Amino acid sequence: MDQAEKKSQGVAAYIAVTAAYWAFMLTDGALRMLVLLHFHSLGFSPVQLAYLFLLYELAGIVTNLSAGWIAARFGLTSTLYVGLGLQIVALLALAQLDPSWGLTASVVFVMAVQGLSGVAKDLSKMSAKSAVKLLAPTGQGGLFKWVAALTGSKNAVKGVGFLLGAGLLALAGFVPAVLGMAAALAVVLIAIILRMPPGLPGGKKDAKFKDVLSKDRNINWLSFARVFLFGARDVWFVVGIPVYFYAVLSDGSHEGNRLAFFTIGSFMAVWTILYGAVQGAAPNLLRAKERPEHEIVSAARTWAAALMIVPVTLAGLVWMSDEPAMWLTICLILGLLIFGAIFAVNSSLHSYLILAFSKGERVTMDVGFYYMANAAGRLLGTLLSGLSYQIGGIVLCLFVAAFMLAMSAVGASKLTLDQAAKR
Repeated sequence: MDQAEKKSQGVAAYIAVTAAYWAFMLTDGALRMLVLLHFHSLGFSPVQLAYLFLLYELAGIVTNLSAGWIAARFGLTSTLYVGLGLQIVALLALAQLDPSWGLTASVVFVMAVQGLSGVAKDLSKMSAKSAVKLLAPTGQGGLFKWVAALTGSKNAVKGVGFLLGAGLLALAGFVPAVLGMAAALAVVLIAIILRMPPGLPGGKKDAKFKDVLSKDRNINWLSFARVFLFGARDVWFVVGIPVYFYAVLSDGSHEGNRLAFFTIGSFMAVWTILYGAVQGAAPNLLRAKERPEHEIVSAARTWAAALMIVPVTLAGLVWMSDEPAMWLTICLILGLLIFGAIFAVNSSLHSYLILAFSKGERVTMDVGFYYMANAAGRLLGTLLSGLSYQIGGIVLCLFVAAFMLAMSAVGASKLTLDQAAKR
């Protein structure tokens, strides 16, 4: 096979993997918004809402720890197909929820289904991110450009999913929305299986599970920073802000609830789309083509520290205000959009660095370990989101976010520039 044909196959495989990942993340965003708003409207407390997503994040920790080995053993296409298939099963199962069940039974059932969805998401994510390392061109800035394009577009699609989920809940209802998404994702899975081009590696029988744990100092510290970066986002994003906005916007009537659903869904969608757009533009913003790798590593520390300023400022504004007001809501919206833009640069830097630090022969294991840390941060942030809001409202959510960002900056400061420069 000549070089041009190999490059063409690599691009085709990248497009197919990206398309499958887009389809998955559209349903993932929509499902999260459906579950959050549906059960909040049924009277679930902030802590109970957080419980619904805990197994989703816990499953991500276990899945990412093992998914790298599974992909190394059975191949990346296998984990991608299984991830899409499990999401379809999770959607179909959620449609079986019976409104007559008691509170405990409903929470346990939804937690279990969300756990299955969490397994599906992380199998799909690990497959897509590992594929980028193996398929991206080796030229200056090529890897950063490809991973930024994948993660940026994925998050923009997930933002559309938030809006889709809120719209489907308001217009079609919970069960029809879930069944419709399952059918659409099934069509995508069949198309991908039938049309997946060659280019992704198969499995290796000698892959050992013990090799999943990384011995690389940079990868371990980057994973530490990732835990607190995503915990800092989810501590206000998962429960705090949606519940706060619902309390401010809804008057308890059917029309008021519908307005709140659309407004919350629109904010979450715009925030995530902006996040994705900035992620995609991060290589240009950081001038990745012109800068040596050790400068990009140093930038991870600087951007983490800059992000901490936003939640501290917003928490101070809310704390000094006697009661929710329109000006305060507008300030929160604008401030959290700024948070999203700076957070996107941080996230894009991390996504590039994990692939830059990883070696080709163990990329799936290093990526799996790193996204295990990502899932641990989301689990921590999800739990603290419900607890913080219940104890101290949105103010405490934002202060906790600032503390976690300080910890993320500490992790980024431990990255070794000399090691990075030698890669």
